[in-house]
Amino acid sequence: MKFLVDMNLSPSWVEVFTKEGWEAVHWSAVGQAAATDQVIMDWARENGHIVYTHDLDHGTILALTKAVGPSLIQVRTQDVMPETLGRRLVEVVRKYESLLETGALVTVDETKSRVRVLPIK
Repeated sequence: MKFLVDMNLSPSWVEVFTKEGWEAVHWSAVGQAAATDQVIMDWARENGHIVYTHDLDHGTILALTKAVGPSLIQVRTQDVMPETLGRRLVEVVRKYESLLETGALVTVDETKSRVRVLPIK
């Protein structure tokens, strides 16, 4: 799996993903910091990446456009640092790996996770 870490999350998330054997890149390494959410989503879809974000707008884009991708992991916590949430996120990715590979929106917080298969109806 390949992950695109959104601008609103620390570049240190890339290491969390790569330690698990997944590819990862921070948006700052491939795109402009001021890019719109739609540009980020388009890039991820075109390049086969799952978007990892703290931004609720990405999920809204998926819902409004009834898109089948890219998959999205949306973190809904105050503390979004890898030191706090890294282990939890890896568990959730492993749990929903097959759905993320085919198209899903996964929402994660400190204690629970939820998945919706794309397209969102």
